[in-house]
Amino acid sequence: MRYDHITDLIGNTPLLRLDPAVHGLPRVQLYAKLEFFNPFGSVKDRVAWGMLRDDLAGIVAGGRTLIEASSGNTAKALRILGALHGVGLRAVTNRIKVTEVRELLQLFGTEIEELPGLSECPDPTTPNDVYSVIEATMARSPGTYQHLSQYTNEKNIEAHYHGTGREIHEDLARDGIGGVDYLIGGLGTTGSTRGTATYLRKHNPELRTIAVVSERSDFVPGIRSETELWDVGLFRPDFYDRIVPVTAARAVDATVELATGHGVLAGPTSGAAYAAAREVLAAETAGDGPPVVAVFIVCDRLEPYLSYLRKRRPDLFGRTAARVPAPTAAELAAVPVLSPAQLADLDATARPTIVDTRGAMAYRIGHVPGAVNIRDDQLDDMFAQGIPFSRSRPLVFVCPVGDASTRFAALARRAGFDAMGLAGGVVAWRDAGRPLESAPAADLRG
Repeated sequence: MRYDHITDLIGNTPLLRLDPAVHGLPRVQLYAKLEFFNPFGSVKDRVAWGMLRDDLAGIVAGGRTLIEASSGNTAKALRILGALHGVGLRAVTNRIKVTEVRELLQLFGTEIEELPGLSECPDPTTPNDVYSVIEATMARSPGTYQHLSQYTNEKNIEAHYHGTGREIHEDLARDGIGGVDYLIGGLGTTGSTRGTATYLRKHNPELRTIAVVSERSDFVPGIRSETELWDVGLFRPDFYDRIVPVTAARAVDATVELATGHGVLAGPTSGAAYAAAREVLAAETAGDGPPVVAVFIVCDRLEPYLSYLRKRRPDLFGRTAARVPAPTAAELAAVPVLSPAQLADLDATARPTIVDTRGAMAYRIGHVPGAVNIRDDQLDDMFAQGIPFSRSRPLVFVCPVGDASTRFAALARRAGFDAMGLAGGVVAWRDAGRPLESAPAADLRG
């Protein structure tokens, strides 16, 4: 098929029916909307083009640079679309945890401003919120930047309403299927699920929309935990019938199952959606009843996440050091948590080892006095080899808001440590008026 421009390839992605003998849901016709067939490899190509298209001529004429809160697929698509017209991109983002994502943006010449993140950084006088930094940057240089704002821009939803939702309906209608019963998708900006479901509800008002998030104490690239959705302007919790948390371990397992069982080489966000689809549909379609039609959104491809998968499951890459199994719900519930006052008392009497799991920049700006800084991803690697702390002292983990610290404390307690977490994290410590200690930036010059 012939095309005249790369943007002509955005949208009209395939809808793949998955084999029931593999997914194991006898009453379910389960379809995968393969958004990685978009030209830059992800569902975000629609959003980037939808937000940029109408304003592009003015941006070019004004010599402006795009500025956007994104560390992944939206930034990649905006950078490529802008580059085709000589428009640059400044990506302002919280800490990027996947190496290939950062390297792809660098390869394309993206200007990256990486911040510790509002929840990671307790100092309100430091401009660590992505949106505050964007506003401040634009205020300092009027007319220099164009902010498309994927987290608040209604064009994000419209791109999926007129594109993804319409395509799913039309593809199924050609096969005589009049409506979709379930839509399952991960929540990042929430634009894909809101736009797609809104269109599909026109043809089946009983559509159930299942949102997929990461477990609060875990990390799945591309989707947020429920607590992280507070700063997503498009998020409407009452829009969804269910919000299903998925652990990274389940997302990885389902990612591999998608590839080896269905030939779909998708990223871990899609693995999480597939895992949630199977869980929800197995429960809600058990027993006899009419067949149901379900669709989940496959956001992007597998390859940019190899380092993430390698860290989570080194055994899949032929490495002998298997990752420590994730804590169970019972282990997480059993973790003692300290209030800021209790941690201060413990620090005065028992000399605990306090481990701050945030990034180096957030730690440098402000941390619990005496805490050592070992980033969460580094802790994961260390725990796979053994827990490197003294058993003679209590062990207290501190994270941004108290989620990740619970996971590390649960793993340490499994190994016999007297471990606990700080309830509410560094933010609670700050809000309680407790002192914060700062550290100078490292001098890396020779």
